[in-house]
Amino acid sequence: MNRKFTTKKEQENQPEKSKSREWFDAILFAVVASTIIRGLLFSAYAIPSGSMEGTLLTGDYLFVSKISYGPRMPFTPVAVPFLESTITSDSIKTYWDGLELPYFRLPGVSKIKKGDIVVFNKPEEVDKPVDVRTNLIKRCQAVPGDLVSIVNGQVFVNGKANSNAKEAQTSYEVKTDGREINPKIIEDLHIEIRQQSAENTFEMIIPTANVSVLKSYPNIKSVKPVFEPKGKYDLQIFPHNEKFKWNEDNFGPLMIPKKGMSIPLNDSTLILYRQAIQFYENNKIETKGKTVLINGKPAGNYTFKYNYYWMMGDNRHNSLDSRFWGYVPEDHIIGKAMITWMSTDSTASGLNSIRWNRIFKVIN
Repeated sequence: MNRKFTTKKEQENQPEKSKSREWFDAILFAVVASTIIRGLLFSAYAIPSGSMEGTLLTGDYLFVSKISYGPRMPFTPVAVPFLESTITSDSIKTYWDGLELPYFRLPGVSKIKKGDIVVFNKPEEVDKPVDVRTNLIKRCQAVPGDLVSIVNGQVFVNGKANSNAKEAQTSYEVKTDGREINPKIIEDLHIEIRQQSAENTFEMIIPTANVSVLKSYPNIKSVKPVFEPKGKYDLQIFPHNEKFKWNEDNFGPLMIPKKGMSIPLNDSTLILYRQAIQFYENNKIETKGKTVLINGKPAGNYTFKYNYYWMMGDNRHNSLDSRFWGYVPEDHIIGKAMITWMSTDSTASGLNSIRWNRIFKVIN
């Protein structure tokens, strides 16, 4: 076997790289390395809204692990790296949808569990490729094959009450004796006033841990949870059909689809599962009388191709989640929220705007 070795003299005679070439090579390496890290290991995300308050705060910046559930390969591989899917008020796309690849995910180190805080693409944006849909973050409440229901705001899975997040919050009716509540108390207890229905009656979103503190003030007469009553129909709530008179506080029971699970096709199951069968699993559904046609063929039942999940915000009365738009398909899952690496408060300035106690805080 012939081997060719480069001598020291030959190395010395090789032309040196120009400064511009060195910069180009360094930038190219950085782009490739960061693309691999961002695509396969983890990404950084920001919390833009209050749907997860107070577990996560508006202004939190997170590291999201993609290896936890397995890195998802791009659906739209031709895209400008490190940019959102659209820029300048959604008028310019940063991706090309002329080439869309099928769903494929590398093996992960774990499966999605109830209680995980998960980043995923918004399912209802069915007019866009999956990986350029809006990124959302919620807590997983139910996994494939679970029976989920909500009774007076409490989530039940398979008949058992789910553990509520330690820093979860919801709405309360607060009645005073007529005296004003000190605004400093509202600020310190992180209370959001939703509405005032009478001179001494308010609806407030209050962190669970601060409810007892508010009750202790002498001008507070009562603090009671606010729930939509059972049987009151809310058109905004999934599946958006009066046959199922559900609302955000009293919902279900509903079976979460599981890969390989078969269901009979009838009026009720089509209302509950048509969205998944048609839009997420790419089938054409038609009905002729009592006959259901899937891709033009009569079908008495349907077997799901994907696993699905039920995601909800910890700030229950200020979260658009699965209660409003239904199941999250497995191909929409991006990763697991792990660490808050930075947090800023837009209402403060300078160094006071940094929430120092949240830097590198583990998320749970």
